[in-house]
Amino acid sequence: MPIKPLKLTSYTVTNALGAGNKASLQALQQQQSGLIQNNFEGCNLKTYIGRVAGIEQTRLPGALSEFDCRNNRLAYLALQQDNFSVAVLSAREKYGADRIAVFLGTSTSGTQQTEWAYTQLDADNNLPKEYIYSKTHNVFSLADFVQNYFELNGVAHVVSTACSSSAKVFASAYRYIQSGFCDAAIVGGVDSLCLTTLYGFNSLQLISEEKCTPWGKDRLGINIGEGAGFALLERSEKNNEDELCLLGYGESSDAYHMSTPHPQGRGAAQAMQAALDSAAMPADKVDYINLHGTATQSNDNAEDKAVMTVFGSATPASSTKGWTGHTLGAAGITEVVFGCMAIENNFTPVNLNTTELDPATQANIITKKNNREVSNFISNSFGFGGSNCSLLIGRQD
Repeated sequence: MPIKPLKLTSYTVTNALGAGNKASLQALQQQQSGLIQNNFEGCNLKTYIGRVAGIEQTRLPGALSEFDCRNNRLAYLALQQDNFSVAVLSAREKYGADRIAVFLGTSTSGTQQTEWAYTQLDADNNLPKEYIYSKTHNVFSLADFVQNYFELNGVAHVVSTACSSSAKVFASAYRYIQSGFCDAAIVGGVDSLCLTTLYGFNSLQLISEEKCTPWGKDRLGINIGEGAGFALLERSEKNNEDELCLLGYGESSDAYHMSTPHPQGRGAAQAMQAALDSAAMPADKVDYINLHGTATQSNDNAEDKAVMTVFGSATPASSTKGWTGHTLGAAGITEVVFGCMAIENNFTPVNLNTTELDPATQANIITKKNNREVSNFISNSFGFGGSNCSLLIGRQD
């Protein structure tokens, strides 16, 4: 039986392209990347990063000062955009503070705050008193911060499944709303740059010294980015064709390898097929696939096979990580918002930075600027350890 659609009442995204939806839309349409040469403090890696401007100058409200860290500053910056806070406060008035859930994703959380704290050890190796782990580095601090910011006291949890984190929260929201635990949900994710992530991925030999080229013939790996995005989900009004909705979702856990996807893309294919099945939608009705597309050899090869298994070579597809870098736990929400922009503005993003496709490519990778009508899309997010999620977003028939 198909799931009951949830409408995306409001959404916002902040990343290396700028704060708010307008900055991302302009860059997507003009094919302008936000990647810059690495200038992150304390990191001497030769690579490109997707850095958000303005985080260092962002200040949290005094009542929330205990939450101060790069990750929560980034969350706060994003929450100020696109009247998202207005939409949440309106929902709080409608449903009540205990009936709005908060489901967010992150992987690094406030790791940079702990990195800083260990540079400030005193003579007895004590951490600084102003370092508050539970409000900064702790994974739940993100949801805790958002709940406190909006003065909500409903259900809340944080998903940390690496790069699928802020996609899987959509599935969580659907289950909780349908089970009656809440009437609406804030979903999304935030991940911020830190040395642990940059050097960690470099130790796995996954970092590219150049701008990433998903599906490229000579692709070298990923660029790390940071970002934040949020959406407000509510039950859909019947027969409202203008609403953007969560139409379906699919999750899988292939557990093939800690850091490498199944070479045939089995888990990815299962997630995409499950998303289609949950919406009772045939594959040939999907207008666009936003690929996970990290630009590593293993991911792109496996995802290409998975796309061919489920969709064949007809459905247009692209990765948008050439704009923002891989925002890790924020990738799912970032790419959902990019897909919504494609629907509302009649275009599909190209596979930026890639000038020559891998000859082994079989999927229909978009390399040229276009204007085409999009009524729905699938967004893929695949995390380490085989934690996969595909979301089907679009207008109702």
